[in-house]
Amino acid sequence: MILHFCPHCGTKLQAGFKFCPSCGEKLPCDGDTESQTAQKHNVNSSKLSDMTVGGTALSRPPMHRTRQAASRGGRQGGISSQIAPPLALAQDPLVTAQSPEASSSPQKRKRGSLVVKQEEALSPLPSSSSSTRSPSAAKGKAKKAKRVNSLEPLPESEQLSDTAGRKWILLELLSQNEAELVYAVQQVTARGSSLGYEYILKLGAKDGRIFNEQNFLQRAAKPASVEKWKKLNKMNFLGIPVCEGFGLHADTYRFLIFPNMGRTLQSLLEEQGELLSQKAVLQLACHMLDVLEYIHENEYVHADIHAENVYVNPADTTQVYLAGYCHAFRYCPGGKHVEYREGSRTPHEGAMEFISMDLHKGVGPSRRSDLQALAYCMLRWLTGHLPWSALTNSPSRVAVEKERYVNDVQALLRHCFGKKIVPGAVQLYLSQVMALQYTEQPDYQQLREGLQEALKQQGASQHQPLDMKL
Repeated sequence: MILHFCPHCGTKLQAGFKFCPSCGEKLPCDGDTESQTAQKHNVNSSKLSDMTVGGTALSRPPMHRTRQAASRGGRQGGISSQIAPPLALAQDPLVTAQSPEASSSPQKRKRGSLVVKQEEALSPLPSSSSSTRSPSAAKGKAKKAKRVNSLEPLPESEQLSDTAGRKWILLELLSQNEAELVYAVQQVTARGSSLGYEYILKLGAKDGRIFNEQNFLQRAAKPASVEKWKKLNKMNFLGIPVCEGFGLHADTYRFLIFPNMGRTLQSLLEEQGELLSQKAVLQLACHMLDVLEYIHENEYVHADIHAENVYVNPADTTQVYLAGYCHAFRYCPGGKHVEYREGSRTPHEGAMEFISMDLHKGVGPSRRSDLQALAYCMLRWLTGHLPWSALTNSPSRVAVEKERYVNDVQALLRHCFGKKIVPGAVQLYLSQVMALQYTEQPDYQQLREGLQEALKQQGASQHQPLDMKL
């Protein structure tokens, strides 16, 4: 039998063609005419039967239709649109969106058939879609939970050896979070151990953020460098913690040894009702500025300033330390400031309530980031709240609120202080640091003088004991 036109799409044919050059369908020959006729009869009977059923499910899944039936169904939209598909395929956009041209090519039709099979196997029924959790999601959640709880505390009385060979015995677990643990420790010597403890040990995962802190301490906070800075600036004290030793333990933990710096400011705030006097806040801010100027001059920023990282020595409250350098960032390697690039780092890193907008946007923190974080701390210590204090479980909402106020210092102060008088020194400090550009070098002396002048008016100074009851 010689065909001059394709029986499927009507394209003109030449003698000897076995497949249509337009639609790709196999052309019938004398040997298979009878089987084609029987096949068409079966398909048409199936369609008529399905139309009679109306809204019920198909007598057999559309997966099992013949190629010719699928091709004709794509072109004859009137019939196929009346057939109710199974529920599992009713929500499948890949099946309903296939065009006649896509269905006509054998290779494309084969790929489409595979997609249909995969979607049919994976598509959940509408009644269970809202309550069913995917195995991959559950697995990911379990992994996340495992990471949070992966740092197991060590038993008290266990001994650890630092890189210098000195042994330290754990006395008491002082504090812990998901990333680190802090112990009271004593050095083991031939003379035994003294009463009480003179050192603390910070313990973290071997390859965790504590490694970043160790790197900062070894590079920018060497005791010799700190002493040189103090002499140059005629300072009796600088609140940079001295790392007395470090090492690895059980091939799982990394630890750092510090002198006992006293109590965290957070623990003192919790004892005293979360608020500090204006005098105490100004004193603390002056101490923080001293430390920040030093680390900024040594190419680093702290990037996580909050009360948990501030230590006060109860025996001498003129000694205030800024610790916790796990998030320290080298903003100016080799004297060249890093570029402002949003999304270059993980966004929202650090204490959510106090980090600057730079950190919310995933920008490498700069000097202004630390100074703005200190401003948020000052407001929190004075008033007990910030506009976003209740939103810390939602980093994006915190960022939106901070964005609202970063260019409107007056509105931020009104929100925090309400009808109370805003200290002029606090207002001045906020106005100065919120106006800083990303790479701008702050005028630390000017910032410090504004705070010190306010202290002087109250008959106090930075170098007097902290205005707190311990």
